[in-house]
Amino acid sequence: MKNISILGSTGSIGTQALDIIRNKKDSFKVVAMSTNKNIDLVLDQIKEFKPEFVCVYDEVSCEKLKEKLKDEKIDIDIDFGMDGLIKTATYQNTQLLLTCVVGMIGLLPTIKAIESKIDIALANKETLVVAGNIVMEKARQCKVKILPVDSEHSAIFQCLVGEEQRYIKNLIITASGGAFRGMGKDEIRTKKAKDALKHPNWSMGAKITIDSATMMNKGLEIIEAYHLFGVKKEQIKACVHRQSIVHSMVEFEDNFIKAQMSVPDMRGAISYAFFYPQRTLSVMRELDLIGQSLTFEEIDEENFPCISLAKDALKSGGTATCVLNSANEELVNAYLKDEIGFYDISNVIYEALQKHKFISKPSLDEILQMDIWARDYVRDYLKTRV
Repeated sequence: MKNISILGSTGSIGTQALDIIRNKKDSFKVVAMSTNKNIDLVLDQIKEFKPEFVCVYDEVSCEKLKEKLKDEKIDIDIDFGMDGLIKTATYQNTQLLLTCVVGMIGLLPTIKAIESKIDIALANKETLVVAGNIVMEKARQCKVKILPVDSEHSAIFQCLVGEEQRYIKNLIITASGGAFRGMGKDEIRTKKAKDALKHPNWSMGAKITIDSATMMNKGLEIIEAYHLFGVKKEQIKACVHRQSIVHSMVEFEDNFIKAQMSVPDMRGAISYAFFYPQRTLSVMRELDLIGQSLTFEEIDEENFPCISLAKDALKSGGTATCVLNSANEELVNAYLKDEIGFYDISNVIYEALQKHKFISKPSLDEILQMDIWARDYVRDYLKTRV
């Protein structure tokens, strides 16, 4: 029986993780979980999975949940805010933390969990994007496993089992292309968030679906892969694979390529991280390759400039990746509210990267301060549009 805590239990990854646990009750126990403010769903989860601790990040929603728990005569430890997230991440007897909150908010709880010698199932890519050097060094020092849950990084991780690092030639990350693949810039320019949320292959949360449409998601994944797998920056490639069957590939020095394939179902990658290093019968359906066509295309970086911005930020290193990520989070939120246009996202990120005071080897405190600066920069920009 493995004790698991979940940061973000009511989100897309969190609910799919609980689906796995529901089907493997003899293998896992949920000891702690968190939500932002979805108290109705988390109440149902409390009743079913009976965690010992719950965090509701939003304080007002936390108080409402306390009243509901009182009415239901459920006695459970509950807290809110960053302290609550950290308590979730480091809860006593936790053996594996699934961190699947959206955005940089997962950084501090993940670091605290690593310091508590808790293995990490990482679905919160922003943690490595903004502070990958710090997080991975901390994991090495504490001898903690970082198990990737993003489908692309899980695929690479699986392809590298039994292989030697020195033989890696390239990592090849695949992208579906998002909702606007194949469209011209003039057409894309008119598209609203409701259009971007119609992902052709995957069922995901709103933020990551917008990132998929802008191709920022692939840029963030390139940065994450750099920190996870210890290769050179120029060894990480990306391409469009519309079918979302090949989730990523590894090319070796002898020009052989290993690919990981499955149906587009995040429960596969989650299950692999939960059971690693064993494999077990998955809740996702089998992949039938008969009649399937697999295609691979170059990414159109002119129509989707966010991926170029991410690559440039990775080359620069330092605080550039933090500014990229934090500005993007604020701009995606504005796009979801129809406050800005599609290309405002990449344009304002570019401006923020140009204007920020670059630090080549930032401390954690400097990263947190740069996060504040980037968000304030975007918010000031948004005020000028009102």
